[in-house]
Amino acid sequence: MATNEKAEHEPVILKVFSEQSQQVATRKVLYNNIESHFGKPVVSLFTSFIHRVMLEDSDVDMLAGVLQTMDLSKGFTLFISSPGGDALAAERMINICRTYSKTKTFDVIVPSKAKSAATLVCFGAEKIIMGPTSELGPVDPQVFVKDTEGLHFISIHHIVNSYDDLFKNAQSASGHLEPFLQQLSNYKASVVGDYRNQIKLAKSIAIRVLKTGMMNDVNESDIEGLIKVFIDPEDKLSHGRPIFTDEAAKCKLKVESIASETAKWQDVYELYVRLSSYVTLHASKCIENKNHMFTVPIPQGQ
Repeated sequence: MATNEKAEHEPVILKVFSEQSQQVATRKVLYNNIESHFGKPVVSLFTSFIHRVMLEDSDVDMLAGVLQTMDLSKGFTLFISSPGGDALAAERMINICRTYSKTKTFDVIVPSKAKSAATLVCFGAEKIIMGPTSELGPVDPQVFVKDTEGLHFISIHHIVNSYDDLFKNAQSASGHLEPFLQQLSNYKASVVGDYRNQIKLAKSIAIRVLKTGMMNDVNESDIEGLIKVFIDPEDKLSHGRPIFTDEAAKCKLKVESIASETAKWQDVYELYVRLSSYVTLHASKCIENKNHMFTVPIPQGQ
C-alpha cells in the first residue's frame, strides 16, 4: 500500500449506458450473465496496472455514486482488479460497501490481481471468489521514492528495520561510531516514527475488517497468526509476490474457487479482459455496473 503520494486528481466522468457502443453492449451482456451466475448485482472497480494511479478517497465517492443507483436488497458482488493504493481509502471503501448493502455484507470476485490495498478491500467481504488466474498479495505498507534508478516503491518495514539495526549496532559498538552516525543521518526519527504507525495501521485495518466480517468467530490474536503471510513482509520477501487461491484458503479466508472450464468463470474472465483493456487504452480507472460508469482519464504525460 502506498503511504505518501496521492495520484493526481483527474476529472471524473459519469456515463449512463443509454447510447451504447458495441463494447459497452457486450459488457452489459456479461454483467447480466455474471449476476445470473451469482444471484446478486455486480459492480466493477478497476484501476490500471499500466498508468500510475491507485485506490484513493475519490474512488470511494465514485463507488458510492454507482451503489446508490442499485437495488442492493440481496447485497452485491464487487468485481475488483487493482494494484492497490491507500489503506484508509480501502477501509472507507469497505464501510461504503457494507453500508449500502441491505444485508450489510458483500462478496468480491478477483478475476486476476487484487493486490495490496485491494487485498484489504477483499478482506472486508463476506466471501472471496477466485479462479485459476486470481491472486491476492501482502498488505504491508510501501513508500514511493525517487532515486537514481527512477520511481519505485520500497517496503516501510525494510526501512524501519534497517534504521533499528543501525541504531542497535551504534549502541553496541565500542570506539569509532562515525560510520554508524553517518548512515543514521540519512534517516529522520520523526519519519521513522510515522512509518511505525503506518505498519500498525495496515495490520490493524486488516484484522479489524476480518473480525467484523468473514472471521467474526475468530479472536483477533488468532486472526493475526492466520494472515501472517499477508502482514509480515519477511514471509513473502516481496510485496508483489502473489498469494494464490489455495494459500488464501489455508489462511482461513472464506474463498470460493471456480474452475476454468465453467461458463461462470469464462464470463468472469471475459469481462476482466475487456475492462482491463479499457483501463489501459481509454481510462486509468473505471467503476461501473451494467447501467452506469464512472471513469477517470489517463493522467497527462502517460
